[in-house]
Amino acid sequence: MHIEPGYISQAKIILANTSALGVLAYYAKDLIARPADIARTLLAAVFFSLFMQGFHMNIGPSELHFVGAMAIYLTLGFIPTLFGFALGLLLQGLLFNPADLVHLGVNSLSLIVPLITVHYTLGRKLRDTMTGQRINWRTILKLDALYYSGVTAMVGFWLLVSDVATPFSAWAAFASSYLAIVAVEPLFTYALVRLLKRHENKPLVDTCFAVKSLKLAD
Repeated sequence: MHIEPGYISQAKIILANTSALGVLAYYAKDLIARPADIARTLLAAVFFSLFMQGFHMNIGPSELHFVGAMAIYLTLGFIPTLFGFALGLLLQGLLFNPADLVHLGVNSLSLIVPLITVHYTLGRKLRDTMTGQRINWRTILKLDALYYSGVTAMVGFWLLVSDVATPFSAWAAFASSYLAIVAVEPLFTYALVRLLKRHENKPLVDTCFAVKSLKLAD
């Protein structure tokens, strides 16, 4: 989901940075209101950075990553994941790939906008005590499919407004590569949620993760 340096003009990068900061500023009050989410944000950033570095490969104008998006979202919550993505990209740029810092706002939006879409359509219902909706691997597959469709659409948007002519086939090759992630991540996410639910009453798990409100299917 990283856009390679050189594709987007400085003016559009500034606009993307401003937009990303605006989104984070809007949700900052929710982060400040819940101190436990600050620690979870740091965990989200660390996990996300490790996942990205653990598996990544260049595909055309962007990169395929193991993001672990729904694993982080379901176990740590919406706000920590939102801020964790941006902070994780910053850490990854500072520690591993300084060239990616140029597109920090661009890449942050590529992850954040789909996350907001998932949260307000399917995600928050999973924590609603009134709906009683239970999670199984099919539920997580739907979340992943929606999320990574959003990520690939955001990459397509950046390529569309870029200053470098990119053939549709290059974007299509990148987008299709995420089918492997959508096939693997739901199983990883479900196993992680089930493991944490088994220990949800332990103080460390209760403090660091947000799984108590989730309900697993039998």
